[in-house]
Amino acid sequence: MSKLDKLIEELCPDGVEYKSIKEIAVVSGAGVDKKINANEQPIKLLNYMDVYRNNYIDGSLDFMEVTASENKISQCNVLKGDVFITPSSEVLNDIGNAAVITEDLENVVYSYHIMRIRLKEYNFITSKYIGYIFESNYVQTQINRHAEGITRYGLTKTKWESITIPLPPLPIQEEIVHILDNFTELTAELTAELTARKKQYEFYRDELLTFGDEVKLIELKECANISRGVRVVRSQLNDTGLFPVYQNSLTPLGYYSKSNFDADTTFLISAGAAGEIGYSYGNFWAADDCFCFGCHDYLLSRFLYYVLLNKQYYIRSRVRKASIPRLSRSVVEKIQIPIPPLAEQERIVSILDKFDALVNDISIGLPAEIEARQKQYEYYREKLLSFKELDEGA
Repeated sequence: MSKLDKLIEELCPDGVEYKSIKEIAVVSGAGVDKKINANEQPIKLLNYMDVYRNNYIDGSLDFMEVTASENKISQCNVLKGDVFITPSSEVLNDIGNAAVITEDLENVVYSYHIMRIRLKEYNFITSKYIGYIFESNYVQTQINRHAEGITRYGLTKTKWESITIPLPPLPIQEEIVHILDNFTELTAELTAELTARKKQYEFYRDELLTFGDEVKLIELKECANISRGVRVVRSQLNDTGLFPVYQNSLTPLGYYSKSNFDADTTFLISAGAAGEIGYSYGNFWAADDCFCFGCHDYLLSRFLYYVLLNKQYYIRSRVRKASIPRLSRSVVEKIQIPIPPLAEQERIVSILDKFDALVNDISIGLPAEIEARQKQYEYYREKLLSFKELDEGA
């Protein structure tokens, strides 16, 4: 029997009390606007994305600088144990992300885009527990049920206050927080390593693809046949077809029964996610917002893929910013491509493929390990945060 099981058997064998947020905390909105006014005091702002991206927040965060009145500074302070939530989103299933404040934040106020949950009786463990319980299916189901909106979904303050949570005795909360903190710390370490590896990968890609005068540069139109794909309509696609269809992003639009380009083809998105570089290991269908490259004998398609990735900043800088971003064929045709000997291209591709798998392949390497840890975390989180409700009338 685990330590947690023993605690539950000892402290709440008949079930756990469920309480509304209103019963245990004060919910506050109406925070500070993202403005700078001459007649107000300079102050730092805890904003929506700070809460969205973090489980825990301390003073090391790079806060936005704004101004606020004395009254707002007093009302909208940020203290250790406060739990902040994102109360609305354009995506229905992306509401109620929570972050816990781990120290008093002097000269920091919160934005009107987020809401503060402050316990009526301060207890940092309970605050951390609430941060995790907001991720649970039990709470998220309540949030989705109460959400209202058309283009943006959210809950009123009254609805947030009505959300109920299981509130086991403090020793049980503490053990749950300890277990889940270990999971999140491990994931954070893996994510930090992945970030470092990506920087290392980009550095070596730049080094390997930087050549001297001995390597000839020629325009892309001279070393590859550039073809535009053919549009298909959504009604022709399904989720189980043989060939992925790429239209205006690297995420397949759907799947089709036919292909119009062979495996080992590099392609570029020209509209929508204009400037994104793709490569397909299998046959695929390219729609009309894709430029596909049929490389000449002296240029490897996979080598071209890495060259274009290395030039992506330049390529994106040439995208026309309009209602739909677009990249013209003339810009693509004139991209300068280095042409080292085929043996050197093969060597470079071999090295970069290893780095690419390590940092991008979700079936192996660090991304696969992070995904596995995340699934493991979600599984144990649901088990740890599911309680029998106490029948007070029994």
